[in-house]
Amino acid sequence: MDDKLMLMIPGPTPVPEQVLLAIAKHPIGHRSGDFSKIIGECNEGLKWLHQTKNEVLTLAASGTGAMEAGIINFLSPGDRVLVGNNGKFGERWGKVAQAYNLNVEIITAEWGQPLDPEKFREKLEADKEKEIKAVILTHSETSTAVINDLETINRHVKAHGEALIIVDAVTSLGATSVPVDEWGLDVVGSGSQKGYMMPPGLGFVAVSPKAWKAYETAKLPRFYFDLGPYRKTAAKNSTPFTPPVNLYFGLQVALKMLKDEGLENIFARHLRLTKATRAAVKALGLGLLAADDVASNAATAVAPTQVEAEEIRTVMKKKFDIALAGGQDHLKGKIFRIGHLGFVSDRDILTCIAAIEATLQELGYESFTPGAGVTAAAKVFAES
Repeated sequence: MDDKLMLMIPGPTPVPEQVLLAIAKHPIGHRSGDFSKIIGECNEGLKWLHQTKNEVLTLAASGTGAMEAGIINFLSPGDRVLVGNNGKFGERWGKVAQAYNLNVEIITAEWGQPLDPEKFREKLEADKEKEIKAVILTHSETSTAVINDLETINRHVKAHGEALIIVDAVTSLGATSVPVDEWGLDVVGSGSQKGYMMPPGLGFVAVSPKAWKAYETAKLPRFYFDLGPYRKTAAKNSTPFTPPVNLYFGLQVALKMLKDEGLENIFARHLRLTKATRAAVKALGLGLLAADDVASNAATAVAPTQVEAEEIRTVMKKKFDIALAGGQDHLKGKIFRIGHLGFVSDRDILTCIAAIEATLQELGYESFTPGAGVTAAAKVFAES
């Protein structure tokens, strides 16, 4: 049946119909007074979502563009930076930093494990000359469905005094509390196609006063991603370059939906979906890549041993038109990932788990009791 695709991947995520309808409207002039009002409303909504009074700047870019902007605006060639790498996206930020001739030190953890805050503490405390200018890390590592202890690592950065903390919050913003002002986060990047319940195309960068001070002396090359002009125009409810007008229409609606739900309810919903999904996977006798205490609220990485991960994904797409994400790099073929981020409800999880059960039966997997996964998920929903 056409038009029944169900996205259960960590991004792009499902988009509400009212957001899609807003995006489908005829464009208006991006320098008009009407559009300026929309920008102003979106800017205020972004501050609310980020839990900050500081600027949150909007770029026509993906999350990677937001993170590149977050790196190049506040650093200079040769600056020493620490980069956390425990997955595909932490690895990417190291490559971005190296591309701009920064002095990069990688702090690693095995994929599926969280970054160790103590390793950051040791490096930062040993830096008596205050040569470390930034710590760059991913909060929610989507490739492995692991969440890193941003709060603790940030405390060590704050104790250092000089270094900025630059955070990839692409799949944590809107799913997990990221209290930018309370924690004193300096630069936080995210993208519209995740917790914002939007299609891809907008990147967001929250910037602290400390980071803006660093901006004044930063010397890395930049033009389109120079955040200074974005800051000046945002104060006038405008943009330095032509924005994706229709995506702003959608953002305005999506932020209103999120506000109506409320921050605490948003976070509680994502936690409930995570717990239900993981309970279902366990009940089906399938393995989980990440431990419960470091599980991301964006996705669940499943590591089956008695049935092929890619066979599960193939049948799910072919028979049920449900898209699951695969593993990346050396995890390809070893895991599949169930996204439960953004515009996802209890019903979506129950539907997905039921389809996984049917898929397992078709593939001849017998190490579970039919209905066990749905029952386990339903129990979580009943209790929360």
